Amino acid sequence: MSISSLSIPDISRMEVEEGKQVLRSTIRAHRKQRGKRMLENYSKDWAETVLQFVGDRELVACYVSVNKEPPTREVVEALCKAGKRVLLPKLGPGLTRAWGFYTVGDKLVEMAPGRPPEPPGEALDPAILADVEALVIPALALSQRGARLGQGGGWYDRALKKVGPNALVGAMIYPEELLVEHIPQDEMDVSVPYAIHPTAIVRTSAADESFPQFG
Repeated sequence: MSISSLSIPDISRMEVEEGKQVLRSTIRAHRKQRGKRMLENYSKDWAETVLQFVGDRELVACYVSVNKEPPTREVVEALCKAGKRVLLPKLGPGLTRAWGFYTVGDKLVEMAPGRPPEPPGEALDPAILADVEALVIPALALSQRGARLGQGGGWYDRALKKVGPNALVGAMIYPEELLVEHIPQDEMDVSVPYAIHPTAIVRTSAADESFPQFG
């Protein structure tokens, strides 16, 4: 099954949040063209590419994909089988945002309606991200300058501000979602140095020579 090309509307005259919402709607609609089989076909490739990206780093934060996001179930399993210590997002006390360790064989559980499944066990404070060596996050799109378009909750922007300066950071996106077009940003947004495609890792211009190299 083929999918249509991604056509980005002109948002140059829009305010930041309005422009973001238009882009989100456009990309979410485009993602709906991908069926279950197509997503499954991507899974193995993405697992191998993420392993290449992470290299010999041991403490890795990732995410659990939902809906039509780039699939991460095989990615997470591959990281664990490669001996990585894997953190996944988790709800903490009083619905606070936290992280939890996942190991092979753990059953992911849905703790709140609409939330991605999460690992069992202890909820760890986001301060643990200061020790993370590689962070693989979701995005709806990245610009070639490294601007990230998320789902709108600001969860990962806050997480990115907690990682150490030597942490390797990449966002999993479909190839067409690395945009030449401008993605509007505000003071909360954090740029991302690498786009992780199913079979390629692309350096954005947000990654200057001071950024860690992948692999």
